[in-house]
Amino acid sequence: MQKEKDIFVVGLMVDERGTKAPDVQQVITRYGSHILCRNGIPSPSRDRGIITLTMEATEEEYRKMEQELKELHGVTVDSIHFRQPESFQVCQNNQA
Repeated sequence: MQKEKDIFVVGLMVDERGTKAPDVQQVITRYGSHILCRNGIPSPSRDRGIITLTMEATEEEYRKMEQELKELHGVTVDSIHFRQPESFQVCQNNQA
């Protein structure tokens, strides 16, 4: 039986983005098959960047990525977890 996948909206704040970006990118790439959308906002006045990710993953998959990101010095991670009820179906087509 396949584990249920939920939606996670993840916010990352990356200090010293010029030097930390490659490390952050490596982690994000490892979980790329779960990422539905990515948005990045650099802060030109400061050496900081904000990345938002929307991902569909099991809670275990998300927690692994979160832990890897939190291990990077200067990276702050926060998220919103939307649990999908078993009856939730995307684009269900009910024709009479």
